[in-house]
Amino acid sequence: MSMVTNKPLLKVENLRFRWPSGQREVMDIPQLSIQKGERVFIKGESGSGKTTLLSLLGGINLPDSGLINILGTDVGQLKQSRRDQFRADHIGFVFQLFNLIPYLSVIENITLACEFSSQRKAKALSTSSTLEDEAYRLLSHLQLSDRRLLNKPVSDLSVGQQQRVAAARALIGSPELIIADEPTSALDADTREYFLSLLLNECEHSGSTVLFVSHDRGLESSFDRSICLSRLNRADNKYQQQESVS
Repeated sequence: MSMVTNKPLLKVENLRFRWPSGQREVMDIPQLSIQKGERVFIKGESGSGKTTLLSLLGGINLPDSGLINILGTDVGQLKQSRRDQFRADHIGFVFQLFNLIPYLSVIENITLACEFSSQRKAKALSTSSTLEDEAYRLLSHLQLSDRRLLNKPVSDLSVGQQQRVAAARALIGSPELIIADEPTSALDADTREYFLSLLLNECEHSGSTVLFVSHDRGLESSFDRSICLSRLNRADNKYQQQESVS
């Protein structure tokens, strides 16, 4: 298992959020704390607000009220440009649909993260002599070591290969927090477990904290801790109570 410290990397207090056009609050989380080095699995059914929560934790959307503190920074108090830079420097995302850029090569997709963050670029170059070498090193650790693939458009790759490219892009430059949003939903059972093992091993190697969100409860045994979003999020409970009363 991962090397967990007793120092929180992420701390949430009294987080509340509703969409501008929404009739009801969709997030009401009194408290959430994730330690440095921890692997956390957040489970919830489709439509339960998992992606909304991740967009708030990643600073893509801002809460209506409450605290989101990452690495000692209150993300909600940053202006958009500083929030975008903070995300680029400290957070790696692995998306459900990969979000790779189809007209870029495999190498270009992976190293793109370093174009937006001089901090991550410096970290990557402290491990390898070039960004391309570091991208290849990560792909090799993710069991995608065929150099003939590196300059191909990512659209030429299989689904499983694209997912590993997406993981390498999130991991390059060793961001402190990896946020994974249903990253295995497009994979079959065997590939899913294999990919998860590779991802977690690489995160442990780089010292990254992992926040992994999925509806697939078969994966949760690989994590230090599992959180049920419907229990964490009081807005869900309030809505269900209102529905039962009406």
